Amino acid sequence: MSVLVASDLDRTLIYSAAAAGTPPPADLVTVELYEGRAISFVTATAAALLAELSARVPVVPVTTRTPAQLARVRLPGTPSSYAVAANGGVLLVDGEPDAGWTAQVAVAVGAVAPLAEAVAVLTAATDPAWATEPRIAADLFVYTVLDRAALPAGVVPGLLAWAGPAGWSVSLQGRKLYLVPMPLTKSAATAEVARRLGADVVLAAGDSLLDVDLLAAADRGVHPGHGEIAASGWTAPHVDALPTTGAVAGEEVLRWFTARLAELAVAPGAGGVSAW
Repeated sequence: MSVLVASDLDRTLIYSAAAAGTPPPADLVTVELYEGRAISFVTATAAALLAELSARVPVVPVTTRTPAQLARVRLPGTPSSYAVAANGGVLLVDGEPDAGWTAQVAVAVGAVAPLAEAVAVLTAATDPAWATEPRIAADLFVYTVLDRAALPAGVVPGLLAWAGPAGWSVSLQGRKLYLVPMPLTKSAATAEVARRLGADVVLAAGDSLLDVDLLAAADRGVHPGHGEIAASGWTAPHVDALPTTGAVAGEEVLRWFTARLAELAVAPGAGGVSAW
């Protein structure tokens, strides 16, 4: 049996100092540098668990980060030949965008309201007093970094009213507010990676509403006790909800993956998954 682990990064496997917990764990290991500063971490236990897991099965990062932002991350363990960036908009093979996938994405997003309209809508909805100027990511979607405490209550509902008919989704993750085309999904890109690797089973993890399609499409999924999914109350029979929050939740996600591999190892028959 071939198993693929597909996981979101930020606030699922890796954590900023602010998201790591209060107080943060004492054993944080740096996995991302930006302009010489350490900005993303895992616990030492999570680093060891990830190294063990990636030695057994492909562990594919599936992230909303742009390829440039993803390139800054150095995960412990054996790197996968594949990675998914830009919320499924970019499929990286050995660090390079796959041209065929890029062409498929262009056709898919061409069916919804254009990026320029989304930028204009987000610009009109936000205020420089509490949000940055909207930033375009990978020429596919747009987001702003904001002061969460100062965010007016009506902003997200107003964006949702535009987004649905326009074919876009809205996601508020920590200090970032995203507008993303609905055809741009992590699940579609992950399915392509699974097809290319010949994976029989996909195990997935994520914390935000942009991860819901990834979890829903996986054979089994998990999310931590923090984030948009936990706050929304979204559930699915094959998706487990962990109570743990902060960087320690990254450890629990990795233990969950390891436990699912153990279940598969004892399942009867070639490729059998009857234990589930």
